[in-house]
Amino acid sequence: MTVKIQKWGNSRGIRIPKVILDDLVWSDNEEVDLTVSDGKIIIERLERRKRPDIHDLFAGYDGRYDPADIDWGEPSGREVW
Repeated sequence: MTVKIQKWGNSRGIRIPKVILDDLVWSDNEEVDLTVSDGKIIIERLERRKRPDIHDLFAGYDGRYDPADIDWGEPSGREVW
């Protein structure tokens, strides 16, 4: 399949036809890695990172947690406590 390189601002770009994106199962806003090797452009999808939940964030924590109220003092502006 032949496509043209086109000017986009100070950069150049190509449009990837839908049939190719469908074949790769890629969607809009996909994050990709762009590299050059032996005069060829290589585009590879980056692994989607799962947003960590509280269990992921504290997976290695083995300490003790004692919740406590914090006195932030009197309001100094329009904030509502």
